[in-house]
Formats: sequence, structure tokens, C-alpha cells
Amino acid sequence: MKNGEGGENEEVVSLEMLRKKMDDFAKARDWEKYHSPRNLLLAMVGEVGELSEIFQWKGEVAKGLPDWKEEEKMHLGEELSDVLLYLVRLSDSCGVDLGKAALRKIELNAIKYPAIKHNDHCVGDAEHSSGKTKLNEEN
Repeated sequence: MKNGEGGENEEVVSLEMLRKKMDDFAKARDWEKYHSPRNLLLAMVGEVGELSEIFQWKGEVAKGLPDWKEEEKMHLGEELSDVLLYLVRLSDSCGVDLGKAALRKIELNAIKYPAIKHNDHCVGDAEHSSGKTKLNEEN
């Protein structure tokens, strides 16, 4: 599939495409024997640590990272990708359809945290102003 967004023909990336590429990558290197759920989880946690280091001393940063250098944004993209790829590999190793699980979780969160309708301001203003914004919660 191709996407004409931005004037360029870019391939649409799906979780299934990433899952297949990661599976092929591991098989080609005979790494499957090392890709147990535990090992994949620990590797992913290590990558989350590397991702955290990028933000460690920056304080709050604006959306879009306007003050970041291009090299910093590139490095961020690499570390985000590492986390995503390990997550996709882990879900595959566990037999979990990550896309379906994520959609289900969004539905459960919508039930758990129903949208609040306000006449005066946007949904979520009260939560933001009190510092208690919740995007997701365990369970």
C-alpha cells in the first residue's frame, strides 16, 4: 500500500508488517532461541531506559520538540523504534494481537473514564488544570 500524504509515496506501516519483519530478522540470524517473552521484556525495559535518558535532564519539553536539534530528534526516533519493535516482538512471542488488544484497551478506558461534557471549556480542562491528567491506567 502507498500513501500520498505529504506529496511523497510512503509505505503504510502496520503492526503486522513490523511483526513479520521482526520475525524474518530474528530467523535470518537464528535469534529465535533467545527471544523468550522474559528476554524480550527485559530487552524492551533496557530500551525504555535509553529512551528515558534522552529526556532525563531536559525538564518539560514543548510538543513537536521545537528547541531540539535534528540529531536529537533522530536519536529519539531510533530509541522509540527500539521500544516499539521489542513490544511488537514480545506480543508476537506471547500470542497477543497487539492491535486488537490496544483497541480493546481504548474501549475499556472509555468506559472507565467517560468523557465529561462542559459548556464552558474543552473536555479535560479540569483534569489538566488540577494536574491529574489520566491517559491510561493499569488494569
